[in-house]
Amino acid sequence: MKISLRKNLGAFALEVELKVEEGELLALTGASGAGKTMLLRCVAGLEKPDSGTINFHDESWYDSARGICLPAQQRRAGFMFQDYALFPNMTVRGNLEFAQRKGASRKRVDDLLEMMALGDLQHSKPATLSGGQKQRAALARALAAEPRLLLLDEPLSALDRETRLRLQDEILAMHRQFGLTTLIVSHDVSEIYKLARRVAVLESGHITREGAPADVFGAGHEGGKFRFAGEVLAIEQADVVFAVSILVGNQIVRIIATPDEAAQLKIGSRIMLLSKAFNPMLQVV
Repeated sequence: MKISLRKNLGAFALEVELKVEEGELLALTGASGAGKTMLLRCVAGLEKPDSGTINFHDESWYDSARGICLPAQQRRAGFMFQDYALFPNMTVRGNLEFAQRKGASRKRVDDLLEMMALGDLQHSKPATLSGGQKQRAALARALAAEPRLLLLDEPLSALDRETRLRLQDEILAMHRQFGLTTLIVSHDVSEIYKLARRVAVLESGHITREGAPADVFGAGHEGGKFRFAGEVLAIEQADVVFAVSILVGNQIVRIIATPDEAAQLKIGSRIMLLSKAFNPMLQVV
């Protein structure tokens, strides 16, 4: 797949040049509001770029110069939204059947219900499901239309660690089993390491870094800097500075931030914690 598009987002323009190989699982990361979700929506056909091209293998999905803009239902792309977007008035089976292509076999739905361990829940409605069950139902629905491209927008961000790890395995298994090309938006560095061989970083609508996760996140490079992904739990003012509590893995770390740094944060923000470590120490636990 080759993407070359521009879309004005107001504060900045989304301008992306990106190539994704057939069968590749590529991760997209970057600060909130950088344009990641909009990029997925443009690829899926849910938003129209201002100009450019989107080619999936031998098909032209969008070409502003030639006046081509295939509707979403013709792009063979499955989209799993961050908020699940399951139809609340439909059962799990109903959601999957609604997503199927016209004339498709019901066996696809039966197989997906079995693979995602949703057989006993197929007649349940979304409101009665747990977070993990909703995630599995949303992933199954994205696959029900027999897509060639799978687009995942922070699919596991709201789940607990154990459920998130289990569903990461399921996403990887589905990606391989169905021979999909997959784009996943994630802020979780460990998740990116586990799922993707390549990651692209978006900043204000532009890809600023791209490559293997170890190279992009600079593990062991850049003058001894260590990088840890974390989530902001609390921001407290202490005199002229701020104390920020950050969850890194299962540990809470408190750091001092300037007023300018604190102004960019909010509770729940995903951040990268950098630490200079010229004399690191190891402790066996």
